[in-house]
Amino acid sequence: MISRLTGALLRALMVVLLIATPSILLPTTHADTTQIVALVALLAFVFTFIEYNSHYPSLVEFREAPPFNRVRFFALFACVFFLSVIARGHHDPTTITDFFTVIGRRVGDMIDFPYSPVRLVVLMMPEETSRVLLDNVRTAAGLSYLISILSLSIFVMVMRVAHWPARHGGFNVWVNLPTFDPTAGDDVVARLQRDASVNLILGFLLPFVIPALVKLASDLLNPISLENPHTLIWTMTAWAFLPASLFMRGIAMNRVAQMIQNQRRRVYAAAEAGEDGLITA
Repeated sequence: MISRLTGALLRALMVVLLIATPSILLPTTHADTTQIVALVALLAFVFTFIEYNSHYPSLVEFREAPPFNRVRFFALFACVFFLSVIARGHHDPTTITDFFTVIGRRVGDMIDFPYSPVRLVVLMMPEETSRVLLDNVRTAAGLSYLISILSLSIFVMVMRVAHWPARHGGFNVWVNLPTFDPTAGDDVVARLQRDASVNLILGFLLPFVIPALVKLASDLLNPISLENPHTLIWTMTAWAFLPASLFMRGIAMNRVAQMIQNQRRRVYAAAEAGEDGLITA
């Protein structure tokens, strides 16, 4: 009881820190923005605390199968933190901000090749966009996309090396997949594999589709202004993190489907071995 309460409180505070990081680091944050961030952080705190303090799951998936959510959270936090540090350097440059800015520009230039997601993000900007803003967008897009790829690689490595999630014992589908009903529809393995395929396809396509949709919408509506550092940070973070999260979810669901399939094979093999023993006797 105490450990669950402490863990829920710690996770809720970390989520609050994640949401408040840009407002804390950026010196040009307006009072209205601070109030909105405080409200969102409070709502996120309440939701996270209730979700992790409850014995019955509601929305958070793989709650009892670490480090799935931990990898996603630290990737999201790293993206928000590094982009906030770079944005702070535009108004209050220091050695640390210059260091991360140089790294971000190098990464952005390396990933900005023809038909890459970063190139599409740069091309979605209006023609009248200033050179400085284009460089900032390229830097933010390249760094956030690199962090998403690294987080995905870390999760795949953990899954292969540590045999995730089998190393934690039995896998409870109801607790770790609360939005998935194993008793409804077709065979559970087929449904998990189908959902995994959908998530993998979306995770691969979204980095390319989102800039195209934004470019299309900019011809009909007012384009999204990325001059505001808060908008730039959260837009680039969402653009990189959402596809990586879907990719990780697809890999995880496919892994669960394989575990169920292997368990069925062992049960069937044991049943056949028992029948053969009865016939022989």
